[in-house]
Amino acid sequence: MQTIQFLLPTNDFLIRLTARLIIITIFLPQGLFAQSKEIVGKSPWGTSDEIGALNMMTERSKGAILARIITGKTYDMSVDYFVGMPSFHSLGDPAYQYWLTHTPRGTVVDNPNGMGTQMNEKVSYTGDAISMYTHMGTHIDALNHFGLNGKIWNGYSADEHLGDKGWKKTGAETIPPIIARGVLIDVAAYKEVPVLDHNYRVNSEDLKAALRKQGVQLQKGDVVLIRTGQAQFYENADKFLHEYPGINLDAVKWLIEEQQAMLLGADNLSFEAFPPERQDNWVPVHTYLLAEKGVMFIEQMFLEELSRDKIYEFAFIAASIKFKGASGAPMRPIALPIR
Repeated sequence: MQTIQFLLPTNDFLIRLTARLIIITIFLPQGLFAQSKEIVGKSPWGTSDEIGALNMMTERSKGAILARIITGKTYDMSVDYFVGMPSFHSLGDPAYQYWLTHTPRGTVVDNPNGMGTQMNEKVSYTGDAISMYTHMGTHIDALNHFGLNGKIWNGYSADEHLGDKGWKKTGAETIPPIIARGVLIDVAAYKEVPVLDHNYRVNSEDLKAALRKQGVQLQKGDVVLIRTGQAQFYENADKFLHEYPGINLDAVKWLIEEQQAMLLGADNLSFEAFPPERQDNWVPVHTYLLAEKGVMFIEQMFLEELSRDKIYEFAFIAASIKFKGASGAPMRPIALPIR
């Protein structure tokens, strides 16, 4: 909070007026002045915890949601990876690249396996490779992705726990397979638009109203997915990246502090909207969730089919690639409707 210096007037009326102005200043919306100090959270699950809120998931909770599956119909909530897909290259990160390392005809010509022309003409061999930033396509942000003042979730410091080959704590390899109740909050459908306005910030009132319209209540330990409608532009990178809507601090604080959600997700590029809603933090939603609360989230999800079929509750099943020490990893989440 910014300190304001002033001289108190002697007139009683002016004194009362000044006091009221002080109170108004104290309760002005965040973002107008410097914020209260942000610090990394210490895990209630112990000093060695590396997965934060995912500790809410248990064998019992996983079994309970699997027992409620009513159909084999599966909704794939991931996007395709392809050359030219949306990426964070503006920040200097590499775009997705794909190339062939072996082709059926090339193998005949080069004979890399030493098997000769006859064998290589009979057995067609194709091989390929990729290069990419770990935060591309449908992916989960690990707890080391963003921190505060040199530390990440649970007080792990870069000085002590970050090596040349990645973080020694909270890397993507620590993220367990996730099985939980999933809930779609279709904000775009609630507002009766195909996609939310440019740079629109989804707030807690939007979430509450959408849930009321859907007739769904959140429960502790849910995976909560927020649809803005932006995913329908995914194959057009310029449109997908342009002034996309996102989630604000008010919304995530309501989900985490009041509803006790375990994991969050959305269909936009980076979960929160830009430009940042605060003056002193360029990714306040990221640091609040990852560093302060130990809550991971999934970005660039495909939620259009769930929205089309009005599937708001489901068994959420997903696992990410175990990139050791990495700050994020691709994920293939699926939804199966439940009774």
